Amino acid sequence: MLDKIKNLLDELNGFSATTLEEVEQFRIKHLSKKGSIASLFADFKTVPNEDKKAVGQALNELKTVAMDKVNALKESFTGAEFGKSGLDLTLSGDPVKLGSRHPLSLVRNEITEIFARLGFTISEGPEIEDDWHNFSALNFPEEHPARDMQDTFFIEKSPDVILRTHTSSVQVHDLQEMELPIRCLTPGRVFRNEAISARAHCIFHQIEALYVDEKVSFADLKQTLTYFAKEFFGEKTEIRLRPSYFPFTEPSAEVDVTCSLCGGKGCNVCKGTGWLEILGCGMVDPNVLELNGIDSKKYSGFALGMGIERITMLKYGIKDLRLFFENDIRFLEQFTAAGF
Repeated sequence: MLDKIKNLLDELNGFSATTLEEVEQFRIKHLSKKGSIASLFADFKTVPNEDKKAVGQALNELKTVAMDKVNALKESFTGAEFGKSGLDLTLSGDPVKLGSRHPLSLVRNEITEIFARLGFTISEGPEIEDDWHNFSALNFPEEHPARDMQDTFFIEKSPDVILRTHTSSVQVHDLQEMELPIRCLTPGRVFRNEAISARAHCIFHQIEALYVDEKVSFADLKQTLTYFAKEFFGEKTEIRLRPSYFPFTEPSAEVDVTCSLCGGKGCNVCKGTGWLEILGCGMVDPNVLELNGIDSKKYSGFALGMGIERITMLKYGIKDLRLFFENDIRFLEQFTAAGF
C-alpha cells in the first residue's frame, strides 16, 4: 500500500498541463469518487492494524497534494485567461451607476478653493446657537427692528436658544477664540421661518468670509470681491457695489456682477439690467469688534457673505430653489460630469 501511495505521489508531483481540459481529466482520474485515491481509501480496510497509522497519514498527505496541484493549475490557467480577455469574470453582471456630487457641494467647493488661494481657512460652528452669538454679539440690540430682518426658529425662550439664522454666528466664535490676524471662511446650513417657494426655503446654505487685521481697508474688500468674481464667473466679469445696511458692518454694500448669460447687455434673468446681485459685504462695525474683545482702534476688518443656493442657481441656470432638496435623480444626474 505504501509503495502504491509513493508511486502515485511521484506521478502527481511530475504532472503538468497545457489546458484546463487536461487539468479536469487529471482531477477526475485521481480525485473523483471512482478515482485512484478513492480506491486506495477503499482498500485501507485491508491494511494490517499495526500499519494503519502510517498508511492513513500517507493517504491524507496524498489527497492534500492532489487537491493543491489541481487548484494551483486551475488558478494559473484562469489568471492567464483574465489577462487575455481584460475581463474580471467575478464582477456583477448588472452595471453599477456612478453617483454625482450635489450641485450645492460643487459650488461650495469651488468657492472654498478660490478663497483658499487668498489664505482663508475653513471655520465651522454649531447650528444651534444662543441669542448672544446669533444676534447680540453682532450688534443686534434687544428689541432692535433689525432682528425682524430674519424670522427665527426658537427652540427655547428665556434664555433664547435658536437655530442659527446666518453663519455669521460662527464668526463670533472666531473673534473670541482665534488669534489675530483672522482670515476665515465659514460655510454651513442656516434656518429661517419662511414659506417654501421657488425663490425661498426654510433651510438654505451660506458661506461667509471674515478678515481682521491691522490697517484692513475697504480697498482690500473690493480687491477680494473683484478677484472672487473673476475667478468664479469669468475673467471678463465686472462688479459694482450699492450702499446697503447690515447691523454688523459699516459701511455696508450689496455686490452685483455683470450677467454671465447676456454679458451685461440685458436679458430676462437679469431683468434687463445686465447685473445680478450675488452677496452682501462691508467693513466690520467697530461695535462688533469691541463686543468680542478686540481693540477697534488698532484693528479693522471686512466681512462678506452669500447664499450658496443663489450662486448655484446663477451658475447653472436653475430657476426653482426647491429642486436642491427634492433628491430627484433626474435633476441630480445632470451634474455627474461636473462632479467627476
